[in-house]
Amino acid sequence: MLTHIALGACMGEAFAGRMEGKKAMLWGMLAQSIPDIDVIASFWLDTPSNLLAHRGFTHSVLFGVIMALVLAKIAERWHHRSNNISYISWVLFFGVAIMIHIFLDGFNSYGVGWLEPFSHSRFSFNIIYVADPFFSIAPGIALIALLWLKQNDKKRNFWWKFGLYSSFLYLGYCTVNKAYINQEVKQLLIKQQIKYTRYFTTPAPLQNWLWYVVAGNDSGYYVGYHSVFDRGKQIKLEYFPRNTYLTGPVNDTKKVNQLILFSQQFYTIEKKQDTILFNDLRFGQVIGWQNPKEDFAFHYYLQPDIDNTLVVQRGRFAKWDKHTLLSLIHRIRGN
Repeated sequence: MLTHIALGACMGEAFAGRMEGKKAMLWGMLAQSIPDIDVIASFWLDTPSNLLAHRGFTHSVLFGVIMALVLAKIAERWHHRSNNISYISWVLFFGVAIMIHIFLDGFNSYGVGWLEPFSHSRFSFNIIYVADPFFSIAPGIALIALLWLKQNDKKRNFWWKFGLYSSFLYLGYCTVNKAYINQEVKQLLIKQQIKYTRYFTTPAPLQNWLWYVVAGNDSGYYVGYHSVFDRGKQIKLEYFPRNTYLTGPVNDTKKVNQLILFSQQFYTIEKKQDTILFNDLRFGQVIGWQNPKEDFAFHYYLQPDIDNTLVVQRGRFAKWDKHTLLSLIHRIRGN
């Protein structure tokens, strides 16, 4: 969210900073934030329904077009006496800003409903971790600089360019890493005779050099980690059976089906004592590079009925400490 706000400020400055000053930054922030209005759905939807609603229609191309037209009309009327920015120019600005938001959200593992409501398919490139400080730091610094500098300061032109260009250059670098990792991992899976019908790689937390790997089928999945700096001739994989039969005692089949749809089939079911868990593998393991048998970050309690409101955030940084961070850095360096 904060990254979108910072990027929006840079876009607003680029579009109309000279004419509207810091007001243009506010329009950019609004445009980059508006798709996340779907968070209000959490106040009345249950968790599985909210998981599907988030990054659904409000992150679709149709929604982007509608909001660009609406915001452009509001902005044109608001500023009609102070500048000569046409309605079409406002539409293009808001359209580009909103589309960039929903496009960027497709680069992490959550999945985005670009084609809603005509198709419920979710799109995700799995190229960047959802909270990558290396992507966010440049627009964050640029935002602070733009808020500090006066409207007529010539340095403002440098800072909005720094915020936008640095982020997108880093995104390009991450895309190259993704292509390299996919090529490497697929060759290793063939060498190790791992058969699979579904496969993906996505960055481990907070960086883009160590990648989380999942490959398998309806029976189960192999899970492991591979660094762009690895030189080993094998990838260490841990197998997790899917255990779909464990959903038998669960009465709420609608809830299970919603979770399966959300997971894009990358899930396992496990039983711990009297608790039945649904694991969405796309969100990684708690500290899997340190312990290959660790819990999955996204684990939903199917039975008994335990609070699952924070299911996406619950395991993201669980068990983290200084030792965990050092082990992550060590694993990034490769083997």
